[in-house]
Amino acid sequence: MTTVLPPALLSARESVEPALRTAVRRLDPGTRRVGEYHFGWSDADGSPADAGGKALRPALVLVATECAVGDRTGGAGEAATAAATAVELVHNFSLLHDDVMDGDASRRHRPTAWTVFGRSEALLAGDALLSLSPDVLLESGAPNASAGVRSLSATTRVLIAGQSADLSFERRQDVGLDECLRMAHDKTAALLGCACSIGPLILGARREAVRGLHAYGTELGLAFQLIDDLLGLWGDPEVTGKPVLSDLRARKKTVPVVHALTSGTREGDRLRELYDQPEELTEEQLAEAAEMVRRAGSEDWTRQECRRRLAAAEEQLASEALGSTEPMGELAEFIVRRKL
Repeated sequence: MTTVLPPALLSARESVEPALRTAVRRLDPGTRRVGEYHFGWSDADGSPADAGGKALRPALVLVATECAVGDRTGGAGEAATAAATAVELVHNFSLLHDDVMDGDASRRHRPTAWTVFGRSEALLAGDALLSLSPDVLLESGAPNASAGVRSLSATTRVLIAGQSADLSFERRQDVGLDECLRMAHDKTAALLGCACSIGPLILGARREAVRGLHAYGTELGLAFQLIDDLLGLWGDPEVTGKPVLSDLRARKKTVPVVHALTSGTREGDRLRELYDQPEELTEEQLAEAAEMVRRAGSEDWTRQECRRRLAAAEEQLASEALGSTEPMGELAEFIVRRKL
């Protein structure tokens, strides 16, 4: 089934991709080749391709800026595009690193960069993308560009803490639900909060608007991660680009899994037995593990928590400091309807 993308996503790709390409062209040829492959602009042999992502974070930057500042034309439009580009560079830095650390072999329905070019080359490409981000912001001409750099740098540190926690969970047996939610905040929600606030921040929007949009993006980001966790268990490979039950294969401690493991139920205890066994899980055991998550009530709980986070996000948009929020609602609807 073909997914109909919200207009804001289509517009964001059209607006931000040229700026991203310009930024990546600053890199040395070898690193640039890895970056262009990762973004989906070229195949492994360097021939042109069109396998890019949805540009969700750039779209959030652009619609949030318009919501807080008004018409995105002239200098304001250029600054918003620069902010969207900077956020997308940080996001893809994290993806390149995450794919290496998690051992993921596919992304966007094709081999990940590290499987094509090597682990070291992929990590260096990620580092290079991160290094471009502050330059893009500082060259935007926005009145508060330096504040945007500080915001994005602080967010990157939070994002790294989230990935570090995610990795540590693989070696621990005592992961609690609260710290798992904190990891989800750090790894995913923090960057969406930054995406929704960085454009208004660098353009001098009212403080109330910047704070509200940051809170909106954070709650939306948590809902996004909860949906992603469900997709990691039961998502259609045609949608996710990953094998079915992929998170269980890797024995990742995502939110629904940790909810089940800490549920105090027989199903949660059985799931722990499966997770603790030294052998690789068979197909039958993977199916049983997924069923244990369901029977422990963790799928339903995750869906309810997602709805709660979405309601909390919507409350943040009820401010006189903001203009029309309809495009933001369309993006939120798109995120949720992937699985909820």
